[in-house]
Amino acid sequence: MNHYFVDREAVPLPSWLDAFPQARTLRREEKVKLPAGEPAILWCRCRAGESVASVLCFHGFEAGQRVVLLADEPDESLVEDALALGASGCCNTNAAPEVLRQVALVVANGGLWVGQSLLLRLVGGASRALAAKAERPPRVNWETLLSEREVQVARLVAGGASNREVADQLSITERTVKAHMSAIFEKLGLRDRLQLSLHINGVNL
Repeated sequence: MNHYFVDREAVPLPSWLDAFPQARTLRREEKVKLPAGEPAILWCRCRAGESVASVLCFHGFEAGQRVVLLADEPDESLVEDALALGASGCCNTNAAPEVLRQVALVVANGGLWVGQSLLLRLVGGASRALAAKAERPPRVNWETLLSEREVQVARLVAGGASNREVADQLSITERTVKAHMSAIFEKLGLRDRLQLSLHINGVNL
């Protein structure tokens, strides 16, 4: 897996190079063109006062590309904006090297990363999440509740794929994807794609 850090200035932080010594740093104004078929993660820094859209909508960003937003001042609104624009995750710009490597592992395997503290806020706060967890029986493996095809669809969607991308990868129609999504939400007791991503990545809702 190759790593590219995209920032207003092409000056990497020491923690970035500590995590990925072979990583390249690019200026946001540069044309980002990755070799076809090259597995890579784009780490895009969002400095204080910058909008997520201005950071992620740079020339060369393509649908399906694994992108992680590095936020100088991470908060819930930044996370929501990043996910809405197709990012696979969001973490603090100054995260420790071991955290960056963990984020990369999750994202490279199709998962979603937004950081534990932010996840807790997104699902209603730490106290409510812990209370709900204490009141519930042991969690059943979600895959056992779905058909083989529904598991495939759920994993792709949790990895950030659109209905069209899921349809293309599984050689089915978008209408069939929507039908599978409805069944998945009903069987797992979920409301939307964000909840599905959190559920599959082991976060109790």
